[in-house]
Amino acid sequence: MTETLPLDGLAGRIAGGASLALPPDYSFVPMAAVRALVRHGVRDLRLVTVPQAGIAADLLIGAGCVASIETAAVSLGELGNAPRFSAAIEAGRLAIRESTCPAIHAALQAAEKGVPFMPLRGLIGSDLLRARPDWRVIDNPLAEGESEGGGDPIVLLPALRPDVALFHAPFADEHGNVWLGARRELVTMAHAARETLVTVEEVRPGDLLTDETLAAGTLPALYVAALAEVPEGAWPLGLAGRYEPDRDHLAEYARLAASEDGFAEYCAEYVDEDAAGLCAAE
Repeated sequence: MTETLPLDGLAGRIAGGASLALPPDYSFVPMAAVRALVRHGVRDLRLVTVPQAGIAADLLIGAGCVASIETAAVSLGELGNAPRFSAAIEAGRLAIRESTCPAIHAALQAAEKGVPFMPLRGLIGSDLLRARPDWRVIDNPLAEGESEGGGDPIVLLPALRPDVALFHAPFADEHGNVWLGARRELVTMAHAARETLVTVEEVRPGDLLTDETLAAGTLPALYVAALAEVPEGAWPLGLAGRYEPDRDHLAEYARLAASEDGFAEYCAEYVDEDAAGLCAAE
């Protein structure tokens, strides 16, 4: 049964050292929950971005919450590089497992299906294969004869099963079913993770799974361990159909986070004063 918690209670379920999957900035990003994690002072998270990340990952990294990240990219989009991510990499404070968008999705799908690996051909010829010894290149065992040059190589990706999937959504019902619309990457995250935690704009009465219009875009409560009702929980990012990104705020973040002192100032203003101390200490 899905548990309903206050925001801080939801964030408190994410332990230090956990593998945490987060969606990209163009999807349903749980920014209020990310700020709560900073306030809690969680440490040594192993982030998995699905498949890339922006301000959410940058904020957690800048606050010293993250030990490693598996990602296809981390950036602030048109606002440039993710400054705290870049600073942490340059200082050697952050381990990075480089990946690609298709590879992350495929590895999550393996966990979703309960199989140990997923094959993917598009990585052949990439330098990434030298950086990822956990990715195995084998000859296709089902090939009919050998192609020119010998063999038919294919890459096997180990299943990627995060401890926690965390995202924000427009609404859930009283049973814990969560409406995600067309965001199928979030469904994959929830299926693959050991536990899924969700913040929502609102909790509605009724049962979304009995609504012919909404059921197809609904994640069943079976996959949701706990949720918290958090209006504007994606701010300063937008939420499709609800509100647009706060572009002025995002620009302010990019400006302040360019330096450690500026990042501490940002935390003091928009996270809280205690979190500012954490940020400044990193």
